[in-house]
Amino acid sequence: MISNINERNFRGVDLNLLVTFLVLMRERSVSGAARKLFIGQPAASSALARLRELFGDELLVRGPHGMEPTARALALEAALAPALGDVQSALFDAVAFDPATAGHTFTLGMPDWVELWLMPRLFERVRLEAPGVRIAVKVCDPFTGTAMLEAGEIDLGIGAFRDGPRWQKYTPLRTMGFRCLFNPALVKTRRRGRLALADYTAHPHVLVSYRAAFESAADEQLAAQGLRRDVRYVTPRFSLVPEILRHSPAIGTAPEVLAPLWPDLVSCPVPVALPAFDVSAIGHVRRERDPALAWLLDVIAAVARE
Repeated sequence: MISNINERNFRGVDLNLLVTFLVLMRERSVSGAARKLFIGQPAASSALARLRELFGDELLVRGPHGMEPTARALALEAALAPALGDVQSALFDAVAFDPATAGHTFTLGMPDWVELWLMPRLFERVRLEAPGVRIAVKVCDPFTGTAMLEAGEIDLGIGAFRDGPRWQKYTPLRTMGFRCLFNPALVKTRRRGRLALADYTAHPHVLVSYRAAFESAADEQLAAQGLRRDVRYVTPRFSLVPEILRHSPAIGTAPEVLAPLWPDLVSCPVPVALPAFDVSAIGHVRRERDPALAWLLDVIAAVARE
């Protein structure tokens, strides 16, 4: 509350200096922070010196991999990032958002399978409700979403994201599982339209991996039974999988929401126990009170539930 503020505690504290501190923490580099802040490197070095004096701590010290934060710096970052996010919202967020009249551009980060599943219906919904709104999509995945969000490259990330820093806000959208896909003219199975475990291990596989890995949770399940499958091709894009399966006697595994998009391929349960996974939207806490982003998030959640 305002009555709890002691103005004498803020003497000599420059709000811009705190912003510089957060950029320094993000960049882990004086020269990198200078570029982001559009100031010279001497000015950034001077700001770091003032911050060290203000907090009585080195904050950033040279290590084997560049500048590394002290424990005090990490604690300050955790406390200051949400607080300055609230200040930014109070100063610059619009008080209202009318989708029917708004002219706004949103940048969303998502892997290709989420775009295939979500964007056709989301685009049509936005087109009808907010004809002046534009959407740009950047490719991101569970390994890159947090960094893109922190750097301001995207407004929201949508996908199967893992736990992140305290400033990362999660909105659950949907829980789903996987389906196996194959061309029935090329993959012959013991039971028509289904895969027995013997069928699953007898044919080559196409695997989607964002890190070019030839193993996944399915391989761990098989290994526990003394079995293995033959992964012959790895790609970071689900959109390529159906075209490969149409021409090869191979099996692919994809999120279940994609199976209806490729009706010429057989879709059946995966014959190994794969856990369901959650699809969420991630955003930055500093944008939590942004009415435009709140509207879009509501629309995304509604479309994802359909």
